[in-house]
Amino acid sequence: LCGCLPGGHAGLRAVLVPCRGLRAVLVPCRGLRAVLVPCRGLRAVLVPCRGLRAVLVPCRGLSCSARSAREDSWLKSLFVRKVDPRKDAHSNLLAKRETSSLYKLQFHNVKPECLEAYNKLCQEVLPKIHEEKHYPCALVGTWNTWYGEQDQAVHLWRYEGGYPALNEVMSKLRQNKEFTEFRKERGNMLLSRKNQLLLEFSFWNEPVPRDGPNIYELRSYQLRPGTMIEWGNYWARAIRFRQDSNEAVGGFFSQIGQLYMVHHLWAYKDLQTREDIRNAAWHKPGWDELVYYTVPLIQEMESRIMIPLKISPLQ
Repeated sequence: LCGCLPGGHAGLRAVLVPCRGLRAVLVPCRGLRAVLVPCRGLRAVLVPCRGLRAVLVPCRGLSCSARSAREDSWLKSLFVRKVDPRKDAHSNLLAKRETSSLYKLQFHNVKPECLEAYNKLCQEVLPKIHEEKHYPCALVGTWNTWYGEQDQAVHLWRYEGGYPALNEVMSKLRQNKEFTEFRKERGNMLLSRKNQLLLEFSFWNEPVPRDGPNIYELRSYQLRPGTMIEWGNYWARAIRFRQDSNEAVGGFFSQIGQLYMVHHLWAYKDLQTREDIRNAAWHKPGWDELVYYTVPLIQEMESRIMIPLKISPLQ
């Protein structure tokens, strides 16, 4: 039985070698960072592979039978990630303490033939909500997806005051006849819609209006449950590698909706500038290591390239 560190050998976490009738197995070291060698009295010893051609792994007492519950549990104990117990919610540990802002991210999938009419309707109504002083909310940005899911509108709102502010705005909008009519008309143009309530990471820039023209990239990560603190620890260091060109707009994590979701919002002049900035990060010492450690935390990821509407404060 031998194992390699995650990412050390084409994404394999372990290699099972049949041991029946063998005294030992010679495990080639090419491409491996280390080999886990079973030891009597210990679960295993991690043997570094640097400078070695192969490692001789003793086979006495080992079996490759998949029916053996003992070996199966031993293997799981080595490779299953353990979640550290926490004494506070990750929202309290990762969110900005100096503000109590709550964010709402909306995804509207629009009927293709209605996208132009949808944009026109939003540009008439959404600024009125944004500018209304009695509503404790602000439109952070509104976009159409250019590359990614097509015929999609994305809206990002900030509620200054958290959940009480959200409840106040929703209550007032229900009594707003113009908004009620807007929702009915908008509903006829949509195929589907979803939203998420988010908090912003304490170490990310706060999204503020910016001049254009820019394109925006929304990178969305579905994390493995229990890894949000670990993600935050790594990105608190990683964000400093991505500030040189003022491309970082905002970083958020979900509270309601699809959980363990992280969204990073970036701004670029164009797609080539995006490519140049992202490539430049790999030449900075430390960036590759942080990427190496954060990739195993991700279950799924998605990138959207978005174009702001004329009314968007983020241009």
